[in-house]
Amino acid sequence: MRPERARSDGESLKHVAVPYDSDEAFLSLVVPRVRSALDEGRHVLVITCAPKLALLADALGADAGHIDSRTSAAWYGHPYRTLAAYHDYTRGRRTLVIGEPSWTGRSEREIRELIRYESVVNAALHATAAIMLCLYDLRKVPPHVLEFGPVNHPVLLGLDGEATSAGFVEPHELVLNGDRSPLPAPGRDAKTVRFTGRELKRLRQSVGDYARAAGMDRNLITSLVISVSEIAANSIEHGAGYGTITMWVHGGELVCEIADPGGALDDPLPGYIPPEPESPRGYGLWISRQLCDLVELRAEGGVLRVRLHLSMES
Repeated sequence: MRPERARSDGESLKHVAVPYDSDEAFLSLVVPRVRSALDEGRHVLVITCAPKLALLADALGADAGHIDSRTSAAWYGHPYRTLAAYHDYTRGRRTLVIGEPSWTGRSEREIRELIRYESVVNAALHATAAIMLCLYDLRKVPPHVLEFGPVNHPVLLGLDGEATSAGFVEPHELVLNGDRSPLPAPGRDAKTVRFTGRELKRLRQSVGDYARAAGMDRNLITSLVISVSEIAANSIEHGAGYGTITMWVHGGELVCEIADPGGALDDPLPGYIPPEPESPRGYGLWISRQLCDLVELRAEGGVLRVRLHLSMES
């Protein structure tokens, strides 16, 4: 069956953790599933390191020309842009996606957000006709990351076949280290600007001026200004109608915190799920998560605080 003629009626996401301990096990788990998916008319996307892509191509022979492939370094640079890319790839068609992030060389924060992304996939792609196999090389993946394989995947796959994960946790119930800790205080040299609905233009100018004076790469300033403006606009429309923005530089990042005294967290996965095209709401946090390196939220004492982190250099 040709992929463009395949139908997705009645299917939903099948999200599977695939631990393996050798190149031979990698091929024995992946090759038959790729061939089966091609026979079913699915689009197939494989993301892993270049040497394993070469191994897979050799094993598939002529079938290798029918799959899409990407390297892990190119695909997994930013977890929520990866999520958006998966959303685009799987939308409206039957797919098999085989993905293997590289976990080495990442900071604790980057690992935490990549683990969270793997959980959010269950909600973000739930309605898609996708089979997603997430590979874990037991020779390389850190033990504390391996612990989250059964937590983030409803199904586990090994050489003996598939099994339901007894440890699976729904995305909105996942709590990682630091999720409930108070946010650190702003830096000593932080600048605070108040805003209302009439002052968004001035606010955007203030954020841009601060970023330029702080030495931020000019190619990143627009992303910061858009993100801050989106969150502030949300506060005006859906919150108290006013708030404050506090800005400071820390650890090579420019940090902006938008505080809304009338805000609340009524979405269990705020900004993680791409809004439907016809939806008039839900774009602010989604856009900010795409543009910024990290977005943190806390609702404390009747105040919603959204903290945006963006590197000073591209």
